Amino acid sequence: MTTATAGGADAVPPVDKRPPERSERPAQPRPRRSVTGTRKIVATAFLLPALVLLGALVLYPIGYSVYRSFFDQSGTGFAGVDNYKALFTDDTIRTAVKNNAIWVVFAPTISTALGLIFAVLTERIRWGTAFKLIVFMPMAISMLAAGIIFRLVYDQAPERGVANAVWVGVHDTFAESAGYPKAHPLPVHPLKAGGGGSFVTKVPVRAGEPVQLPLVGVAPAKMPTDAKPAKAATAQSGKVAGTAWLDFTKGGGGKPNVIDTKELGLKGLEVEAVRNGKVVASAKAAADGTFTLPASADGALLRLPASNFKEPYNGVDWLGPTLVTPGIIGSYVWMWAGFAMVLIAAGLAGLPRELLEAARVDGANEWQVFRRITVPMLAPVLAVVLVTLMINVLKIFDLVFIIAPGSSQDDANVLALQLYRSSFGTDADLGIGSAIAVLLLLLVIPVMIFNIRRMRREGRR
Repeated sequence: MTTATAGGADAVPPVDKRPPERSERPAQPRPRRSVTGTRKIVATAFLLPALVLLGALVLYPIGYSVYRSFFDQSGTGFAGVDNYKALFTDDTIRTAVKNNAIWVVFAPTISTALGLIFAVLTERIRWGTAFKLIVFMPMAISMLAAGIIFRLVYDQAPERGVANAVWVGVHDTFAESAGYPKAHPLPVHPLKAGGGGSFVTKVPVRAGEPVQLPLVGVAPAKMPTDAKPAKAATAQSGKVAGTAWLDFTKGGGGKPNVIDTKELGLKGLEVEAVRNGKVVASAKAAADGTFTLPASADGALLRLPASNFKEPYNGVDWLGPTLVTPGIIGSYVWMWAGFAMVLIAAGLAGLPRELLEAARVDGANEWQVFRRITVPMLAPVLAVVLVTLMINVLKIFDLVFIIAPGSSQDDANVLALQLYRSSFGTDADLGIGSAIAVLLLLLVIPVMIFNIRRMRREGRR
């Protein structure tokens, strides 16, 4: 048997153990598939109905409103930018723009601030959940119902309006109101007009001679509940005594200038003795109408000052031209402070408690913890609430339309209400109405863009 020699034909070649050289051509990326694993045409088919609805219900109305805003009232004549000029030259629309600015600045700020205060304080009380429920409850009420409620709250008559009932009660606690508005003497009475709403005796009074001061014009129902039957004054030596009473008998039968048994004294009526234009003495009538003046009143004229007869204090005109917008903003805050509180409370629950406790351990008081730690950490939530409420108040309509009376509606006017009045009022001008709608859209867009960017930044964190 022949043995193979080195280098012979039957020799086994050596094995190359080096790794193969990598190809210089980059690998081809795999085609990406959609998240749902469907093709684009299938996804488009599903999105198409939604896109059609979006275009029909959103894009088309916006486009047509922009188009219509460049035409006149009839819609046949091209008006150019005249409708937009009217937004800044018409006094009514300018008032609406000014009021919208007031709404955007104050309503979201106050609602957010109250929501923050409520959310922080309710964490420290045992019945915080019940309090949150009560504060949030107005959100369950529609704008229409809330408007009706506050229209009654702001009613001018204290017997109906809660706000004025409270205000008048506080006022009358510190300032005595007039008791007998519209009271006056008859021509046959011993009194005459004294100027400025007062009444004076026709002749000077004398000590020791009783004086009678009868008045009429006071409804029996308006008399003080503790008034007593009028009593004739007893003559007093060196003093001027008299009686002030309501010279009116229910059912008739009474005589002028005569105190009848059913006639009541004018309790609290102020009587002044005036000599040479100066008050030398004064007194107030008792429950039976009697009063007594010192000897210095001898020979003077008796005067019933106008303060006895001025109209009673009826509170504040909440729905007048001056306070109607702040009043309606107050009703908005009543509704939406609960919304702000709930969102802020949710953000507050997610704060790391160890940071708050560390600050307290380092010596920070509660105000410093709130201002330096709680508020900065809640800034994203506060921004959400504030921006949401800003968008909401830009289109406020219901509360203003319902609460503001017709006499003050121009003073409380806002853009959304003016849009309704310009488009569907007695002198409807769809060109002006469309221009207002476009203006509202332009005002809302920057706020929405800010909100979207903020949400994207939060999503990347």
